[in-house]
Amino acid sequence: MNPGSFEVRRATVTGGTGFVGSQLISELIERGWAVRALCRSRAKALKTAWGAAITPAGQPAGAGQVEVIEGDARREEDLDASLSGSEVAWYLLHSMATAKDFRRAESDIAAKFARAASRNNLQRIVYLGGLHPEGEELSEHLASRVEVGKILLSSGVPTAVLQAGVVIGTGSASFKMLRHLAERLPAAIGPRWLKNLITPISVRDAVYYLAGAADLPSEVSRSFDIGGPESVPYADLIKRYAKAVGLVPRTVLSAPVMTPNLGSQWIGLVTPVPSSLAKPLVNSLLHDTVVKERDIESYLGKPPAGLESFNDAVAKATQKVDTKRWPKTFLGTSVAVLGCAVAGSILTDPKSSWYRNLKKPTWQPPPLAFPLVWTALYADIAAISSLVIADAEENQQHYEAKRYRAALGLNLVLNASWCGLFFRSRRPLLATVGAAALAASTVDLVIRATKSAPQRGIALAPYAIWTSGAAVLSATIARLNR
Repeated sequence: MNPGSFEVRRATVTGGTGFVGSQLISELIERGWAVRALCRSRAKALKTAWGAAITPAGQPAGAGQVEVIEGDARREEDLDASLSGSEVAWYLLHSMATAKDFRRAESDIAAKFARAASRNNLQRIVYLGGLHPEGEELSEHLASRVEVGKILLSSGVPTAVLQAGVVIGTGSASFKMLRHLAERLPAAIGPRWLKNLITPISVRDAVYYLAGAADLPSEVSRSFDIGGPESVPYADLIKRYAKAVGLVPRTVLSAPVMTPNLGSQWIGLVTPVPSSLAKPLVNSLLHDTVVKERDIESYLGKPPAGLESFNDAVAKATQKVDTKRWPKTFLGTSVAVLGCAVAGSILTDPKSSWYRNLKKPTWQPPPLAFPLVWTALYADIAAISSLVIADAEENQQHYEAKRYRAALGLNLVLNASWCGLFFRSRRPLLATVGAAALAASTVDLVIRATKSAPQRGIALAPYAIWTSGAAVLSATIARLNR
């Protein structure tokens, strides 16, 4: 954008490589701002949507350009370097850490930023906080966001604290969690907070209010709620997302008890969102997080096209996303596992006179246990393997997905082959070698699943335990029948 004869406006953005921050910088560039971005990594900044607008190292930004200040918001000298000469600063730093002192750490950083903003004579601070109820004991993560807003408001610099709920858009962690819960769970029983009301907002509208807040009158220093056109229960968002992308209707029921920790572990298992990140996201849903006032509209109005609906925001966020990846992956993996199960069943002959006459250890499980255990294990293999493969593809880790598929294929071949080695060749010693290879392959699968998510490794561990036990059983039978 050509600024013409007017003076170039200068801005500082922290958290510019994040989801909202990146979109905000792109908008400021379009509006002709000279932007200074405080980032820990210049290399990461160059990979963003606004990377092409970055000036050479050490060169100040002009209109529509970005100067990257490589530094740390915890260091006051880096804050001064990024804020000096700026008119407005956007504070978009949020810690998702689970350490016990994260709340103090967030407050300390905000206090340093507030002092630096005052010291550098900023005209305005804009902060993106979270919607929250009044008069309730807040979760620690939500309370921390409220505290940060208060610290910035007390800086002496006019401050706009924009409080938002779930932001709908590609790259949003909260949307990523919602999306994968909807795509991967045709039916779910979840905690009571699924009934809590939330007011989602599209990233387009969030950026509109964030950028516009720079032009609020200087005497305005307060918090504002921002949100989309409606407030709905979180469970309904899951159902509406499924409908919006053409999935079969979802059924969501609430359970009487599920702690945030258990909920975050479950989310870490079934979605690509790590449990460490899922926990603060879950904590923010423990309350009704709805828009209580829309005062900001009296200053900035609504976006030119009006507030974006949930369905329209979902449509934009999923334009380049394969929303059917999970069912396709699960179907393919399940067919492969079913083929292994059928082949193994055909090769198994526990009623043969040869098997019945074998000497067996007293600790061998009863015959009824084998079909029950194997049915459960095959279901486990299909589900966990599908999650690992789908997430690898989702994260553009195609080579890792290919390697896991190859490892799974080898494992299933070894699984079915053991039945032939034992029951058809009737050579227990050879079957022991096959069982040992299967056990080693299964341990390899567990390691790969653990790298995807620790919960997946734990869920697949029973398969490794069972196959290791099978190797020991095969060796014992071979020894008893030499």
